[in-house]
Amino acid sequence: MLRCAAAWRVAALLCFIALVPAQAAGRATIEIVSGNGVHAFDVRLATNDAERERGLMFVKSLPEGQGMLFDFKRDQPVSFWMHNTYIPLDMIFIAGDGRIMHIVENAKPLSDDLIPSQFPVRAVLEVIGGTAEKLGIKAGDHVSGSIFGGN
Repeated sequence: MLRCAAAWRVAALLCFIALVPAQAAGRATIEIVSGNGVHAFDVRLATNDAERERGLMFVKSLPEGQGMLFDFKRDQPVSFWMHNTYIPLDMIFIAGDGRIMHIVENAKPLSDDLIPSQFPVRAVLEVIGGTAEKLGIKAGDHVSGSIFGGN
């Protein structure tokens, strides 16, 4: 009887856990200062391995002014891919001091090709493809937000 009661409790706990939604990634607002102005983005934060691995996979649309910011906690070389990512993205590679080091525009959806940072970076901002060109965002521009030093 004790084993049956314990098994029932475990089953009930597992059922409860399955019904509780996974904790959503945090959100933040960051700003990019480009040659033609200041551009604000509402971003979901990917701050742990699970969030960074999933990224924007399976997302079918991304509104302008929104994106995902992948925080690696320290400057380091990183690489991305577009596996199971259905929309073209601009990838903006950002050093810990907020300097944009490199931009890959319109990364090809569903590609497994690696996209390297080319330089050590603290974070990567993914936004809808075409954003960097449309807003005049270039390497050397500056990003401000809570994770970037010197702001």
